[in-house]
This record gives sequence, structure tokens and C-alpha cells, in this order.
Amino acid sequence: MGTVIMHNVVSVDGFIADENDDVGPLHEWYFSGDTLIIEGADQQYDHSGTGSAFKVSQASAGYVQAMWEAIGTSVMGRNLFDLTNGWEGHPPAGGHVVVVSHRPKPEGWHPEAPYHFVDGVTAAIDRAQELAGERTVMVNAGDVGSQILAAGLVDEVAMDVVPVVFGSGRRYFGDIDGQHLLEDPHVVIQGERVLHLRFKVRR
Repeated sequence: MGTVIMHNVVSVDGFIADENDDVGPLHEWYFSGDTLIIEGADQQYDHSGTGSAFKVSQASAGYVQAMWEAIGTSVMGRNLFDLTNGWEGHPPAGGHVVVVSHRPKPEGWHPEAPYHFVDGVTAAIDRAQELAGERTVMVNAGDVGSQILAAGLVDEVAMDVVPVVFGSGRRYFGDIDGQHLLEDPHVVIQGERVLHLRFKVRR
């Protein structure tokens, strides 16, 4: 099975959005560089839903592209699904999306979309790994991500740290209880207006 990675862009004080789910300047580095993130030879990534191509600094480009291309399945909570309307049925990365939700897929919503609604984090990771095979399962940070980490189902924590202080909002680690030890970072890449970090979860 592939690696389960919990990931998000995050402020230096640990927030992934404000109280109104506004990400503010957290994603500006995705569009302010000079290197287009591409898949294959001719398809450009556009995961933003804005029609803007992702252009990052040269320092970030190799890391970001390799991470996205490794994703087989993404796991998200219902709140993010509702906020984005599931990107209109087009997964932002990978071939499938697993949504952790007590509610089913909205009736009539993009019936062809490779989205799978699962009640519970353990079942969600089982389904995501089944769909991903040997590829990466990428878990969005926040409340659902923290539940998956607390359940011992996350292999690595990845953070794209942006130099901004939010003061309050939605935390990267949600309302997680207790301490969870990580190894020393095995990826440390300084981009422009972002610092990429990855930590293995200590078992």
C-alpha cells in the first residue's frame, strides 16, 4: 500500500484558514512564481478552480510536481467538499477522492465523478488505499486529518509553511488530543514565500 501523507498549506502559527474558511495569502505562492507546474508534456495543473495556472518558484517546482504526481487518492472532510463543491467532480490531484461524511453524496451531484463518501476515518483510509494501490494517499489537514493521525493511520506529515500569522481560525491539527511524536524532517526546501517540510510519524 502507498504512503498516507497528511498535508496542507499552513500559517506559521498553525492555521489553514481563518474562522470564515478564507485562506487569505496562504496560496499566493502557488501563482507568483516563474515555473509552470506541468503533468506530462502538455497538460498544466489548475487545481485552484479559478482558471489560473499554478506557477511556483523554481525551488518549489520539483517538489510540488513530484508530490502531486504521486497521489492516487485524496481524503477530505465534508466541510471542504461543501466549500469547493467537490471541484465540480474533478479531483484536484489523483484519480479518486474519498469524502469522510455522515451524509451521502448529494443527490444528482456529478454521478460520473470518482468521489466516494465514507462514514468514518478508518473506513475512509481503507477505501483510499484500495483505490490508490501503491500510490500516495493524501489526507487534507484539519479536523478529519487530525482524526486520521490520532487513529495511527498517517505515515507522514507534510506542511507548506507560509510566513503569515493568522492568530485564530482552523488549525492544521484540528482539535487533536495528546502528543504525537514525529521524526526529524526528511524534507526541508525553502521556496519563495513558502517553506516545504515533511516529517515521518514516529511509530
